[in-house]
Amino acid sequence: METTIKIENLCKSYSGIQAVKNVNISVKKGEVFGLLGANGAGKSTIIECTLGTRLHDNGTVSILGMSPDKNRKKLFEHVGVQFQEANYQDKITVSELCEVTQALYKEPADYKTLLEKFELLDKLKSAVNELSGGQRQKLFIVLALISNPKVIFLDELTTGLDARARRDVWKYLSDLKAGGMTIFLTSHFMDEVEVLCDKIGILKKGEMIFYGTVKEAIATSAFENLEDAYLWYTNEEVAK
Repeated sequence: METTIKIENLCKSYSGIQAVKNVNISVKKGEVFGLLGANGAGKSTIIECTLGTRLHDNGTVSILGMSPDKNRKKLFEHVGVQFQEANYQDKITVSELCEVTQALYKEPADYKTLLEKFELLDKLKSAVNELSGGQRQKLFIVLALISNPKVIFLDELTTGLDARARRDVWKYLSDLKAGGMTIFLTSHFMDEVEVLCDKIGILKKGEMIFYGTVKEAIATSAFENLEDAYLWYTNEEVAK
């Protein structure tokens, strides 16, 4: 199976302090990879360097066989990105934002179909800043999917969603995976990671301290569930 995302020996420092240290990640077509770690562990820096929105110091990055630095325009016809926090023009409506996003791509998806899947079709004329936190989060996922991507990056994708909405999103992402989409996500929800991810990487202070499957993470820890195993790997408090 072809490798869609390849990160080798990635390093990044800020003012002499190393934020990411020799990170290696390989994600194949149709796989879901979960990047885990505490706030400040380096997850956002890795995603930004992978996407080319932040320059890395050393190492190489390839998405769909292309460099995000050298082939940026061509590459981003096939890549969708959802960030947890995004700022948009005041009072812009859902339909206006979707139309602007759609205009950026040659072969976009039908945004109304996506809005319907995420139960947002009745919010077409609503201002984005008037949506609830959960509705905005679902909208940001829709925006990432408008490009009809082959690869999608999702940052804390279900933050702010209730239990049913989270499961609806999981089901939709599982369907996308079954269709061959490659998904790179970050999450603090271990149940989400267990449901969606083929492989995970656990970061601590910019270093990858575990890389493998969820089952392997549990098996090589001192615990029997992913949440406790994760806390054990990161030396955070573990429930007794």
